[in-house]
Amino acid sequence: MAPTRRRKFEASFKLKVVKFAKEHNNCAAARQYGVTEKMVRDWKANEDALKSMPSSKCALRRSTPHWSELEKHVADMVHEHRQNGYVVTRNKIRMFALQWAKSNPDHSKGFKATVSWCTRFMERHNLVLRQKTKIAQKLPADLDGKVSLFHRYVIQQRKKHGYALSQIGNMDETPMNFDMVGNKTVNPKGAKTVLIKTTGHEKSSFTVVLACTADGAKLRPMIIFKRKTMPKIKFPVGVFVHVNEKGWMDEEGVKLWLDNVWSRRPGGLRQERSLLVWDMFRAHLTTSTKKRLARINTDAAVIPAGLTSLVQPLDVCLNKSFKDHIREQWNEWMVSGEKSFTKGGNMRAPQLDVLCNFVIKAWNDIDAETVIKSFKKCGISNSLDGMEDDFLWQDEGEAKAEATPSDSELDPYDDCLTNVPQDVIDELMMSEDEHDEDFEGF
Repeated sequence: MAPTRRRKFEASFKLKVVKFAKEHNNCAAARQYGVTEKMVRDWKANEDALKSMPSSKCALRRSTPHWSELEKHVADMVHEHRQNGYVVTRNKIRMFALQWAKSNPDHSKGFKATVSWCTRFMERHNLVLRQKTKIAQKLPADLDGKVSLFHRYVIQQRKKHGYALSQIGNMDETPMNFDMVGNKTVNPKGAKTVLIKTTGHEKSSFTVVLACTADGAKLRPMIIFKRKTMPKIKFPVGVFVHVNEKGWMDEEGVKLWLDNVWSRRPGGLRQERSLLVWDMFRAHLTTSTKKRLARINTDAAVIPAGLTSLVQPLDVCLNKSFKDHIREQWNEWMVSGEKSFTKGGNMRAPQLDVLCNFVIKAWNDIDAETVIKSFKKCGISNSLDGMEDDFLWQDEGEAKAEATPSDSELDPYDDCLTNVPQDVIDELMMSEDEHDEDFEGF
């Protein structure tokens, strides 16, 4: 026999039951509304609290937390990071909490760092996600030093090897969703509910690997779909497709990217000396990856953790524009694109080849001049005589160009995962789709 799913009741419904019970009795109210007498008694006892709740809420969850000691340490971490000007994401909160729970099992029995726990934690501590109002004029001392060391290393390598601009590249992995719905739409003023139609695949994801060079060239995108086997369809020219059980980049994926994308850039087949700028994602730093880079005559400039938003061209100037272009195509497809449906009438997500076309067109829509400026803005390809130093940290158009990654889901390429054990990441990914069950009664 299948287990009975626990039901939830809104405050307005509970108050209606309480009113009926007062006019008749608890037993009659339970029969009339299909609930238990105990629930009726509990709701009557908490009538004042129910009246103070929003009518659509089912339960008050801002009271004493189950893991008060854990939440105290998490709140201290958030406060300390914000005091220093560091970015704190919901993923960072969940990651820190789960690591602390594993180190302190006596104070965190049953803790899973779910998305809903993070939401309630933020409500209890009066925390919200905010858009930045400005970049701090003075970076924290340790970050300032890391930026200087990174720039110094890049300059030393350029002076030593004299790379052509076409041989200075940047690569970055970015997670994407099958439903690329935006958060805003034009709607009649005053409407309480604003609906945006999707195919229902907001949680289904894949990875896009983008790369470009300092002379403005954009390399072929790589797409990693979450599959065990390669689909038997013809993919469009202009994209390299790979499959992975988790839909992530891994060591094998990096090997394929180096062989099929980086090595086929202009000058790659001749193995011209090159510089590849990328972040500290664990698959970039393995011994086999370093050996392969050496074989193809490529030096790596690894961006220190926490600095990708400052010195990675794709993060600083290109990823947001790329995602905006993809979103425009998805919106157009939702309105007039060719779709298929299940037997139950549910719309299927875009076909894989359609997604590939989205990626190709969005990447092509970014002009070469923007790519060139992105490298200069990050201090990677500026003239060595100092004549182009003004490009560094320019604020012009920053709001438009700046990457704004989604924080609703765990990003396996997030900087905050650099030093996190793989088993912790896997556990968080498994809890991503978990939802706490609402309990019956108050």
